[in-house]
Amino acid sequence: DVTEIEEKEAQAKQEEQIIKEQELSNLLHEKRYLKALGLAISLDRPHTVLTVVKAILREADGRRRLEENIVRLRRDQKEAVLAFLVTWNTNSRNCHEAQAVVEILLKHEAPASLLQYSGIKAAVESLLPYT
Repeated sequence: DVTEIEEKEAQAKQEEQIIKEQELSNLLHEKRYLKALGLAISLDRPHTVLTVVKAILREADGRRRLEENIVRLRRDQKEAVLAFLVTWNTNSRNCHEAQAVVEILLKHEAPASLLQYSGIKAAVESLLPYT
């Protein structure tokens, strides 16, 4: 009977998720935004990533700080953020944050590099009507 083993594994995953969420909350409180972004992306939490972006933009010199953090993300993390911001951009409450991130990506990534992002074609097609 593997039911008990599966239950233990599910409980371990749930405990790990709770620990990561607490860590994310602590990172935001400590204003360690790069780690917070990375953790939120790894948890696949678009709304949490948006919350981190908004927190950065509320800081003094927020645009510059957002730029510093987005530029330091790995390529796979940037691809995830790009996928998230497509959804953010469709909502008028979140479109300014989405556009800020798009601007940073366009400013710091070469067109040839952007073309190699997974899902870039669909992202651009989705962004155009709202941009």
